[in-house]
Amino acid sequence: MRRPAPALALLALAATACTSPAVSAPVAAPVTTTPAPAATWSPPPVPTTTARRPVTIAFGGDVHFEGAVRRRLLADPATALAGIAGVLSRADLTVVNLETAITDRGTPADKQYVFRAPATALEALRAAGVDVATMANNHGIDYGPVGLADTLAAEQRSGFPLIGIGRDEAEAYAPHRVTVGGWRVAVLGASQVIAPSVSKAWPATPTRAGMASAYRVRRLSEAVRKARRSSDTVVVYVHWGEERHACPSDEQKALARQLVEAGADIVVGSHAHVVQGAGRMGQSFVAYGLGNLVFYSRHAATSVLTLTVQGREVLAARRTPAVIVDGLTAPLKGRAAREEVARQEALASCANLS
Repeated sequence: MRRPAPALALLALAATACTSPAVSAPVAAPVTTTPAPAATWSPPPVPTTTARRPVTIAFGGDVHFEGAVRRRLLADPATALAGIAGVLSRADLTVVNLETAITDRGTPADKQYVFRAPATALEALRAAGVDVATMANNHGIDYGPVGLADTLAAEQRSGFPLIGIGRDEAEAYAPHRVTVGGWRVAVLGASQVIAPSVSKAWPATPTRAGMASAYRVRRLSEAVRKARRSSDTVVVYVHWGEERHACPSDEQKALARQLVEAGADIVVGSHAHVVQGAGRMGQSFVAYGLGNLVFYSRHAATSVLTLTVQGREVLAARRTPAVIVDGLTAPLKGRAAREEVARQEALASCANLS
């Protein structure tokens, strides 16, 4: 089914670089969440058009609680992400990639790097203005089945929504659903990065807990199509790409196209640890790489991407550039901010996005 032409033109990312790189989003409206399991969820009534307004959705990259951020988390979860919280909390809906198991138990996976954090990490995300996190990535099950069980239990106790993992396949591929600004938004998570040593153990099955695998393209596309039927805006957050590569891989480009064809309005991703290009793919919006957001990097540039959305239309896109210094993240300002936005927006060329 062909979509109607956008009511408003997408504001070019390059244009925002010439003005202010900071997000100038409206004050966030309350978000009504629907925490019930996907199997029992029923779509809310379609709101009348008079109740609808454009909404802002902010996206951040990889988050874990190692190094300096862990020390802050243990001292006071409410201030763990204080440096970047002002940016994250401005949007109506904010989504990040949580790259750590939420547990103090379990056996570490047979891989070079493993991350875990206490359950207060979810409190820290909420306090910083994050509304939902995907855990479909190469660290979400770092501490095995026991760690995954603890993560799911922490989600249930806290009421903080996690996507891309679940007690079985149906739950792992199920979207988080919210109604915001009168629009029904569905957010799904999946990973195309799973270490060979755990490639059989980590993906969810009909009878086993695990994560949503983006290698199962048909299964993920089916989940997108199902979400499309009962949502105004469909978002897919994918963990993918090659580390330290600023241009997306052929695999990323192919999967993005398949997800857009399945009905995704917005496709965003992370894993490369650097920012990758963003822009239009047809009438959908793709941001291949959001970079690290809260990570133990000594010094790295990043940004929060904020989209202004009205149903299936992405009306505007803005980056708020930031820098990670010794694991702590804070927005850039002035000339440094403008130059970083320009650098990031130039990456759209090798991503083949308009």
